[in-house]
Amino acid sequence: MVYLTVRLVGLLVLGAFSAVHQQSLADGLLSWDADWYLEIARHGYADKDPSMLDGNGNRNPLASMAFFPGFPLLTGWLAVVPGIDPAAAAMLLNLAAGLACAYGLARLGRLVNGSERTGLLLVALFAAAPMSIVLSMPYSEPLFCALAVWTLLWLLEGRWARAGVACALAGAVRHTGVALILVVMLVALVALLRRRDGARPWSALLAAPCGMLGYLGWVALRTGDLDGYFQVRRSGWSSAPDGGLATARFVGESLLTDKSAFVTFAAWILLASVVLLLCCLDRRIAWPLVVYALLVVAFVLGTDGLMFAKPRALLPAFPLLLPLAMGLGNRRAPVMFSGLAAFVCFGSWFSAYALTVWPYAF
Repeated sequence: MVYLTVRLVGLLVLGAFSAVHQQSLADGLLSWDADWYLEIARHGYADKDPSMLDGNGNRNPLASMAFFPGFPLLTGWLAVVPGIDPAAAAMLLNLAAGLACAYGLARLGRLVNGSERTGLLLVALFAAAPMSIVLSMPYSEPLFCALAVWTLLWLLEGRWARAGVACALAGAVRHTGVALILVVMLVALVALLRRRDGARPWSALLAAPCGMLGYLGWVALRTGDLDGYFQVRRSGWSSAPDGGLATARFVGESLLTDKSAFVTFAAWILLASVVLLLCCLDRRIAWPLVVYALLVVAFVLGTDGLMFAKPRALLPAFPLLLPLAMGLGNRRAPVMFSGLAAFVCFGSWFSAYALTVWPYAF
């Protein structure tokens, strides 16, 4: 109920923005990357509408391979049901994934802090995070985050086989899965070196990378290059590791020159992710969660590409919200609800502005 309530607030704010700017709410929710996911769900990677353009505005026959197959594949399967088109299937799939993610986050908060309140606050903060509107769009974030949170939960609980399978599935949904894979393999390796749980950690160690390696291998065969996937991202979407130079340049220009409020807030969100990462060093937060958040933040901030989309790319780094949830949970009710309301209002405004006003946020 917490997740659904916060997401409803976000949709109502988006509806108000859409009405003011005389835009269609449905068209907004089904735009940008949603077009690519739905096109892949309908036709696979081979046949695409000629109107589909890559991030550089070009017709690129390989551009769709930048999108991992997990989400559009499940969407296509669900769309086989009579009366459900791919758009409705994607929405239903993400609704279910969002609820699964919310339940996992509530459980994660209880596990870290032993508090029901912390778990519910973590759910609310995640559902209201800047760019969380993609949780209500045909994007892969809800499915990936659901698989990631349950992978980490099972990893902390020593359920190795479940963690390995969930991680393998997550690796077939988003490229961010590399952070999750590295954490699962590291934790499993530590357990094996310490001779904990016998041979069971091997199941997680071996299963974790299968989904991602399988897709990268398929793209390599289709393109004829071993690093075919990375070439597709570089050529079609201008995204490649650069050690954080592009992000640093963006933040510096945004904070030191005359920019719009949205640009400035986007820069502050990127800086806030680093601050929250430092706050995650709290000894109550298990080190696998901290390492996972660190890897996601490093992965997002360490690549170039569309800077305004980086707050969305940080959604999978949900452990960053644990210090906020724990801090609010320790406050009296009026302070807690006031802080949460301010966060929900800001996140809803940022998402709605990004989708209806700012032309390059997605």
